Amino acid sequence: MNWDLLTVAVMVGAANWAFRALPILARTDRLAAGGWLERFLSATGPAAIATLFVASILPALVPEVATLLPVITGTLAVLATWFARHSVVLATLAGALAHGATVWLIT
Repeated sequence: MNWDLLTVAVMVGAANWAFRALPILARTDRLAAGGWLERFLSATGPAAIATLFVASILPALVPEVATLLPVITGTLAVLATWFARHSVVLATLAGALAHGATVWLIT
């Protein structure tokens, strides 16, 4: 077993838990409206999504169009659905469907 990998996995898991659990445990309903902590906590969601997107997209960024096309169609489907319906669930499903359909059509 690689202890370095296990250590990094535990650290990432702890950070992920902290980002999800601490706002709930902090009882944000008692915060002053528009305060710095409320702004920080409301920004962590989009920041986490952007981080996960970049981390997942980097391995797929290659100059081959056949490899990049599913990523492009999935991303465009997510953006189009989000701007049309403002639903994270529908945007995620549309992106997964577009990505999967593109992979199926290419192969």
